[in-house]
Amino acid sequence: MARHNPPSDTSLRIAAIVVTYRRLDKLRDTVTRLLSEPIDHLIVFDNASGDGTAEWLAQVDDPRLIFRCSDRNLGGAGGFSAAMQEARDLIDADWTVVMDDDGRPLPGAISAFRKMDLAGWDALGAAVFHPDGTVCEMNRPYRNPFWRGHEFLRTLGGKGRAGFHLQDDAYAANAPMIEVDMSSFVGLFLSRHALDVAGVPDPRLFIYGDDQLYTLNMRRKGLKIGFAPRIRFEHDTEAKQGSSGLILSPLWKVYYMYRNALIAYRVAAGALFWPLVPVLLIKWRRKARDYGAEGTRFRKILSVAVRDGLAGRLNRSHDEVLALSQQPCDPADR
Repeated sequence: MARHNPPSDTSLRIAAIVVTYRRLDKLRDTVTRLLSEPIDHLIVFDNASGDGTAEWLAQVDDPRLIFRCSDRNLGGAGGFSAAMQEARDLIDADWTVVMDDDGRPLPGAISAFRKMDLAGWDALGAAVFHPDGTVCEMNRPYRNPFWRGHEFLRTLGGKGRAGFHLQDDAYAANAPMIEVDMSSFVGLFLSRHALDVAGVPDPRLFIYGDDQLYTLNMRRKGLKIGFAPRIRFEHDTEAKQGSSGLILSPLWKVYYMYRNALIAYRVAAGALFWPLVPVLLIKWRRKARDYGAEGTRFRKILSVAVRDGLAGRLNRSHDEVLALSQQPCDPADR
């Protein structure tokens, strides 16, 4: 295991957070990479993986590593919530950078962050790539078109997602910093002030959309988020793309994706939320085609997710969600 590199700016205390669940092969690479970078603390939150993660972390010989193991799976949102609270309240880090177990800084990313002029910024999002060097779509930041006239007109004019998400030219290493409204939890640097003002993610979200909702709420509270193309991360994700976007597996993930998306859209769209809902529902129901024989089950889970999302319901237990995905489908639903 690589040893601690002296930070180029010793005035900044940087804590890295990794939330993991049953991906020890990915976690090994991420922890090794992080401990070769000039960080002061590394909090790894294990969501009760039970795959040897705890045993492997126990033998990592580096005083910067802080290992926390939950007695049950709290999801990514639950893990980030607990670890970010620790970074803020116990470690008192100046800046905290968060990532999943399959996301990690490219060599030199933390050093690049330490050399940046951070004045005026409350958070900075990294440029996230696949290991092959292509831009990782699921981590592409955006400027909320419901808050920004230029992006709204571009989106309305037929650009679709490209109307408000940052495009590839923004990812050039020498490109300027851009203010954004949403940045993902892979390579997001949060100042202590940001954590004080925005708090921590709502653990009831479980997975998906926690980063979107968190950063949108940061902006609503007056915090400033930048996209920093000089800070480069990789996301070694195995997520699959269908003709209409991400294909979720296992199928219970459908519930969290769309329930949480509706909650985030309510924040993003404001007064335009309700006119937007029918458009979203038509678009989402069409995604059933990507699920083949499981399309009927997809629509059934989606219906429950939509009801809960519109009601802002966050108290459905994970066991209930698992059971929902296993219920037999009525032939009339086909």
